[in-house]
Amino acid sequence: MFRSMTAFGRARQTVGGKDICAEIKSVNNRYFDCTVKISRLYSFLEDKIKQYLQSKGISRGKVEIYVSIDLLEQDGVEINLDTAYAKSYIDALYKLRDTFELKDDITVSRVAANKDIFTVKKPEDDIEKDWADIKQVIDVALDTFIERRNVEGENLHRNIAEKIENIKGYLKEIEKNSASDINGYAKKLEDRIVKFLNDNSVQIDEQRILTEVAIFADKVAIDEELVRLNSHFGAFEDIVASDEPAGRKLDFLLQEMNRETNTIGSKASNSDTAHLVVNIKNELEKIREQIQNIE
Repeated sequence: MFRSMTAFGRARQTVGGKDICAEIKSVNNRYFDCTVKISRLYSFLEDKIKQYLQSKGISRGKVEIYVSIDLLEQDGVEINLDTAYAKSYIDALYKLRDTFELKDDITVSRVAANKDIFTVKKPEDDIEKDWADIKQVIDVALDTFIERRNVEGENLHRNIAEKIENIKGYLKEIEKNSASDINGYAKKLEDRIVKFLNDNSVQIDEQRILTEVAIFADKVAIDEELVRLNSHFGAFEDIVASDEPAGRKLDFLLQEMNRETNTIGSKASNSDTAHLVVNIKNELEKIREQIQNIE
């Protein structure tokens, strides 16, 4: 199944006396790299949130989740001043003022705008309830996030499948050209030898001609490459049908397709085949770019 690594989801609800907003966004990344931004009061939930996202099938991508929580009810919450931090912060403001001769507008409200000068404590027995409340909102954001990943993934699947069909069409033309090249080579070789031998009154050795044609046919034969490419196309369909993440597997498969295509290109003996190989490589490069966005 194709899932895009680029998506966004957002939800906001009032739950358990809290105004909770959750935003999830992700972009391409080789591995799962998750950043959780949440207020200090609930920072103990960071690892739990990361693990929860992975449990929902998010295995790759640079994921950022922002959770803002405004308490509408303050029962059991203690807010204290971090005196040492506040003093250090105010001293830094004074130094900033004096160093740059700034206007002195250091007031309580301005200092209090830095929320890090406060420490907030909650009763320990609220931890599970907090997680249940926050998880409820994250779930709603996740539903939208995952849906968008799946929709974009399906769009990528259709686009890549079209390009693979184009490649199959080019390969059929190459196969026809290969057969024509061998037959054409045999006729040209025979004509040249016959002319040379007749000019020199030498008897024609039909077996020798057949041997030379066989050697040429072996050099330009692409049967094995075509078989392997068709096998790769089958593997592509198997990966798509699987519920496992497809991105890394497809990346490896694409390398193999490129290798077989390069071999066919090295055996090309006419300009038409060379042009078709260029077309295939162009389609494969487009697929490679799209695969970078697949989980």
